[in-house]
Amino acid sequence: MADRVFDSFHTRSMGHPAGTPPWVREIATVGNGPGWFEPNGVVWAVHGDVSTIVGGISALFELGTHPSAWAGVERHSNFQGDPWKRMAGTSQWVLVTTFGSAELSERTAGWVRGLHTKVQGSDDKGRAYAASDPKLLRWVFMALADGLLASAQAFNRTLVPRFGKRWADTYVHDWRRGAEALGATDLPSSAAELAEALEAIRPDLEQVPEYLSEFVLVPPGLNALEERFYAGLSNAAKFLVSPTVASLARVPGRSVGGVERTLRLQQARAQLGLLNAVMGRLSPVEEAARYRIGLGPRPIWL
Repeated sequence: MADRVFDSFHTRSMGHPAGTPPWVREIATVGNGPGWFEPNGVVWAVHGDVSTIVGGISALFELGTHPSAWAGVERHSNFQGDPWKRMAGTSQWVLVTTFGSAELSERTAGWVRGLHTKVQGSDDKGRAYAASDPKLLRWVFMALADGLLASAQAFNRTLVPRFGKRWADTYVHDWRRGAEALGATDLPSSAAELAEALEAIRPDLEQVPEYLSEFVLVPPGLNALEERFYAGLSNAAKFLVSPTVASLARVPGRSVGGVERTLRLQQARAQLGLLNAVMGRLSPVEEAARYRIGLGPRPIWL
C-alpha cells in the first residue's frame, strides 16, 4: 500500500507521470555551484523531508484566510478542478530554489515573477489584488514558512541534534532568500518574528468559506486508497495551523491539545515513516543536487 500511495503522491506533487520531470533533471545538470542555500544546511533539511507534505497542507489552510490571496488563486487558476497541478507548481518553485544552482533558481524565480504579472484584478468586494504585490508575497511566504516550520517541528526529529535548538530561527532567516527573489519585502527573520508578523496581519484576514476548508481536507481526484491516506495527513495538518489564524481557517490549530491531536499526529508520523521507508534516505530532488555539486553519484533515473 505504501508503495502505491507514494508513487501516486510523488507523481502528483511532481506534476509528471514518471515522477522525475525535466525540472528535476535540470537541478542535476544546470550550473555547478551549491545554489542559494548551504548543502546539508537547515533549508535543505526541512524542504528535503517528507514532513513538508503535512506542512504544505497546513500552509494551504492558512493561505485561504487572506481574501486577496484566495481571490488570485480562485480567479486565475483551475485550483478547484485540478488542485494538484497548482500544488505541483508551488512544489517546483520551492524545490528548485532550495536545491538548484543559483542560475537555475534565478531562472525559476523569473518564471514565477512573469506568471504573477498576469494575476491581478478585484475581488467580490472591489478590493484590488495583484500577485506581484510585495505585501501579498510577504503573506504567502509567512503562511508557507509557518506551515513547513510547524510540520518540521512536529515530525522531523533530526533537526535539533544537527543544527541546535535555534534551528527554527535559522530556517526562517535563510528561507527569506526564496521569497525575496519573487519581490517580497519586510520579511520576518526568526521564528518569533514570524509569529509576531502573523498576529499583526490578522486584521487583514477573513474566515474562509466552509467549502474551502473541506476542500483542503480532501481535494478531488483521489482514489479511495489515496483519499484515506491523504485524510490522515490533512487531519494532522489541522492541528499545526498557527493559533493566530486557526479559527479563521476553521481548524483547531496547534494551540489545541487533547487526545485527538495526539492521535492525529501519531497517525501522520506513522504514515510519514512509511513514505520514508519507501522513498529511501534521499528524494530524487536531493539526489540531483548532490550529483551536481559532487556530493553524490549519478542518479539512476538521469
